[in-house]
Amino acid sequence: MKSFFLLICCWLCALNVWAQTEGPGRQYVLQSTHNAVQYKNYYLLTLLQQDQAVKKLVQNDPGMNDLFKVREAKIKDALKNCQSNIACFAAAFKFTADEITAVSNRLSFLFKQNTALATMVKSQVIPSGCYGMYGHLKPLDLLLKAWEQDARAINFSIGVYVEGAKPNYPKIDSIGFDVKDKSYPELVNTNALLSLNTKDGLFFEPSMEFSLIALEINERNDAADYEPMVNTVNKATLLAIKKTNFAAYKYSLILVPGEGPEERDVELSAGGMLRCRLAANQYRAGVAPFIMVSGGRVHPYKTKYSEAFEMKKFLMQTLQIPENAIIMEPHARHTTTNLRNAARIMFRYGMPMDQKALVVTVKSQSMYISDVMLKRCVAELGYEPYRIGARLSDTALEFYPNVMSLQIDYDEPMDP
Repeated sequence: MKSFFLLICCWLCALNVWAQTEGPGRQYVLQSTHNAVQYKNYYLLTLLQQDQAVKKLVQNDPGMNDLFKVREAKIKDALKNCQSNIACFAAAFKFTADEITAVSNRLSFLFKQNTALATMVKSQVIPSGCYGMYGHLKPLDLLLKAWEQDARAINFSIGVYVEGAKPNYPKIDSIGFDVKDKSYPELVNTNALLSLNTKDGLFFEPSMEFSLIALEINERNDAADYEPMVNTVNKATLLAIKKTNFAAYKYSLILVPGEGPEERDVELSAGGMLRCRLAANQYRAGVAPFIMVSGGRVHPYKTKYSEAFEMKKFLMQTLQIPENAIIMEPHARHTTTNLRNAARIMFRYGMPMDQKALVVTVKSQSMYISDVMLKRCVAELGYEPYRIGARLSDTALEFYPNVMSLQIDYDEPMDP
């Protein structure tokens, strides 16, 4: 179902049926929260909290208040009656199709009655690029699609990390608890109780909090690793990017996709070391000013080692590549998102999107990227996050990043 929906969106985008000329803004800065997992997964809901005019509009709306009271009553009933029934708790927090429609109707009413929502869509939602799949729609319709996406994202996280449903990649992303264990319902019950303590009394807050706490207790806050990266692991590189004359280089960067080890106590795999050496050779040849290392805490299940961090350390300590020439992308969990996340960082950091880049890796993965992966990207993401350029060798391939990569993926909460 998801693949069909994404293919339709991709087809519409490819036709360039734009209802407005605005698009992602190069100067736009994402509105962050203390928990990066929240704004990276549920960006519209984050904006509803942070945009004061919109928050006041929603808080003062009788219809939205009624929706909040109904949701609060469902949760209180669950705390009283669900006992050890996990599905019962989950149902209290998930958004039903009727509830999603009811919220859409109220948002539509408020959009037409007040300019605050329209202003937020124009100044925040559209330039963020987080809902670029709906960029062909009119502002109101884009807003409603963004809300529906965030609601589906919450439902997905609750399904996997509360109920134990299978994620897209069960071997590495599954729930961390045995849902049949006698002690597990108490954890869910406590989460439900805590989620009633909402910040602003907004209709979505209990469900969002429930999903965020579920990710936290499952040790699945990977989306927040090293954030904000512009002030941590990529601070020195970002300063160098701002001073770089990219026209002096053939490529904007050299991307190195990670390969996680399968042994729990191994920090960096042999494949990761070899990929770093391939990239270092290209860097020393002067083809690009930066190396981007890409890969999260993926293999083995719940590993503590970040592929990107370990590759950066290897590049610096063993291969003597300067830190300000290395960009860390520590969130990708699959090859599809290695290139998608690279495109995101390139856009956010002000790197040229029309200049070709280079992906350097072992032959098998390089051939996979050029021959197979674009079809997988369309099926899983709904678009092609890159365009292939020339093949230089068995291990080096040119690519062009796609700004559509800013789109949030609702069913990958550790790397949305």
